[in-house]
Amino acid sequence: MRADRLVAALLLLQSRGRVTAAELAGELEISVATARRDLEALSAAGIPVYPQPGRGGGWQLIGGARTDLSGLTAAEARALFLLLGPATTAAAPLTSALRKLMRALPATFRADAEAAARAVVSDSARWGEVGRQLPALVEDLQGAVVGRRKVRLAYTSRGGGSTERVVDPLGLVDKDGVWYLLAGTESGRRTFRVDRVAGAEVTDLPAERPDDFDLSAEWERVVDEVERRRSLVSAVLLVHDRHVRVLRDQFGRHCEVLGQEAGGRTRVRVAAPMALSIAEHLAGWGAQVEVVEPEQVRAELARIGAELVARYAS
Repeated sequence: MRADRLVAALLLLQSRGRVTAAELAGELEISVATARRDLEALSAAGIPVYPQPGRGGGWQLIGGARTDLSGLTAAEARALFLLLGPATTAAAPLTSALRKLMRALPATFRADAEAAARAVVSDSARWGEVGRQLPALVEDLQGAVVGRRKVRLAYTSRGGGSTERVVDPLGLVDKDGVWYLLAGTESGRRTFRVDRVAGAEVTDLPAERPDDFDLSAEWERVVDEVERRRSLVSAVLLVHDRHVRVLRDQFGRHCEVLGQEAGGRTRVRVAAPMALSIAEHLAGWGAQVEVVEPEQVRAELARIGAELVARYAS
């Protein structure tokens, strides 16, 4: 018996006051017998749901009983469907759950909720990029996280080395279309890119998960560490004011405006893991960007320029 179906049944009871097993079956797309079993399960769980025999009868919540699950205000319902709407374009189970929840809302909320669900489309692919597909292993790993089961991972590192280990899955993060698994290992907590996982076997062994584990806080720590490693070398540039926004898009949080200069130029500091990385980013700018310091970035730009001249000069 599915918990989401019981929740939907409870929401329907609260919004309508009374439903028959046949009505519930029609709303949730299940058999009448299954609907009746669900209603009986709610009653057995201590929720004051009772059948009323005879004409006009059905199942109802006695004494106006309410549940916090349906204590949504109109603004909360609208916000919820604005959030869930874009996700339903690619997730059939979520679409089904959203439809059931929509039916359970009070009639006065339903029109705004439907409009909110259709108000936003989320397209994660960049211009010129093929649409991204959910990695095949994500659902298996999600199941392991929720079910608290250890996973045997076959993993390929960035350098091409292969390892196999048993991990305690703690959570999954989708960052700009790239999925990461945060897990406990014998060497402490580690982060694995899901697209480098060659194989994942969910075991029957219970996974260890600290009671105070906070996925958001742990991911913030991971991001801070990664960004620290991505900004080991910095360079000071002079660029025309109108190009500052483009530089910010290119370097993200590793672009800092230091101040205005004469001639409509801005002094900017950018950072990357290596001097070569900065030079590679800036090479396409040509003379529109002047690197003030450090010398190793200027030297890398000179080397790249010399290679281009040697290859393409007539």
